[in-house]
Amino acid sequence: MRLKTPAALAAALAIALASGCATTGTAGDRAATPSAGTASGSPGDAYPGTYQRIASAPVLISGATVLDGAGARLDGADVLMREGRIVAVGRGLEAPADAIRVDGRGKWVTPGIVDIHSHLGVYPSPGTRSHSDGNEMTSPVTAAVWAEHSVWPQDPGFHAALAGGVTTLQILPGSANLVGGRGVTLKNVTATSYQAMKFPGAPHGLKMACGENPKRVYGQKGGPATRMGNVAGYRSAFIDAADYRDKRAKGNGDKAGKRDLKLETLAAAMDGDILVHIHCYRADEMITMLDLAQEFGFKVAAFHHGVEAYKIADRLGRDGVCGALWADWWGFKMEAFDGIQENVAIVDRAPGGCAIVHSDSSEGIQRLNQETAKVMANARRAGIDIAPERAMTWLSLNPAKAMGIADQTGSLEAGKMADVVLWNGNPFSSYALAEKVWIDGAAVYDRNDPALQPRSDFMLGRGPAAGGAR
Repeated sequence: MRLKTPAALAAALAIALASGCATTGTAGDRAATPSAGTASGSPGDAYPGTYQRIASAPVLISGATVLDGAGARLDGADVLMREGRIVAVGRGLEAPADAIRVDGRGKWVTPGIVDIHSHLGVYPSPGTRSHSDGNEMTSPVTAAVWAEHSVWPQDPGFHAALAGGVTTLQILPGSANLVGGRGVTLKNVTATSYQAMKFPGAPHGLKMACGENPKRVYGQKGGPATRMGNVAGYRSAFIDAADYRDKRAKGNGDKAGKRDLKLETLAAAMDGDILVHIHCYRADEMITMLDLAQEFGFKVAAFHHGVEAYKIADRLGRDGVCGALWADWWGFKMEAFDGIQENVAIVDRAPGGCAIVHSDSSEGIQRLNQETAKVMANARRAGIDIAPERAMTWLSLNPAKAMGIADQTGSLEAGKMADVVLWNGNPFSSYALAEKVWIDGAAVYDRNDPALQPRSDFMLGRGPAAGGAR
């Protein structure tokens, strides 16, 4: 057992008091609020979320430049939060007498960043073999596994991401398998259990992967060894799932047969209860996966990484499929070779386009605003001017849509969760820093207040440089 220093204990206590834990208990101890999103044919979510927002006085940010996340910009505007929700965005807002007032003059306000593709908690820091819990590389189709059962809430990466303005993130399995398993959407709050981080009402995601990874991993282990083997593997799995679903729909009691967790997940994806997210680089393979989706009646929520998404931007827009993309990663393997730096911008400008900037990195998640700025700069050189209010949708509302939570977060609209970031200037500047972060209207990070700079228990007693960049 590692003893904690008095200074470390004092810091931990200060954070707990600031977050309301002294009166409400830690996140892991709060009363359960079961989350929605259950598997087709299952009796309910066996691992329901217990997340509860931290109580806070009303908050009024005044006089800021506001990017609402839905494509609008307001200069010299106010944002009012109360009881965990956005009350109003506009000019000259009135606040209750007990409101906390924040001077936003010269600063910018945005929704909290939503990262659709993260492996925090399943590939946590430090990156040792004992912590490598993101890929169940025992079978090409491991739809039975749930990423949440690997999430380590003490991963220091969560707090580093919070300092970069990330308030919500989808944790996905890795990409070794044809079907890697279920992903989970988390609120980026300090907690002792993943259940206490689960985003209320968020559906599960299903992680699939096409291309090089599955055939490389399983080529010498019984297959698939080729891309045609990959597709045969998807089809076989969904055929089994359709048969399973039909039998359970017709049967009852013992006649329905034993539950199969793998087929249950795949059946739920076909029913639309679980959203399908596919790791896929090449344009031709994305088209094949769209055909697969049509064959088995499911919808692709987003293609992830999608280095060649620009080649089929019109098709993605027409089919309502988002592209969750890097700003400029390319060329590190053959299927990533044909990348261009204007990829995100081209997907965005297509009719119906839904562009997302994602991280897939414990470092990149800390500066997704700068990744977006790189896209804007590269697009400008190509003659495509993108306003900050448009670019903000790539980090907020668009990922929220693809994750099935846009009715709750992703934009600063009345009634939505008060997930808000105050920046020291234009968030797409190289010098931009998140100064304050609120989740459900409660202050959870303040760059100028050590009491609101949370650290995981794992990091207590360690030096300030440990745990990665901030």
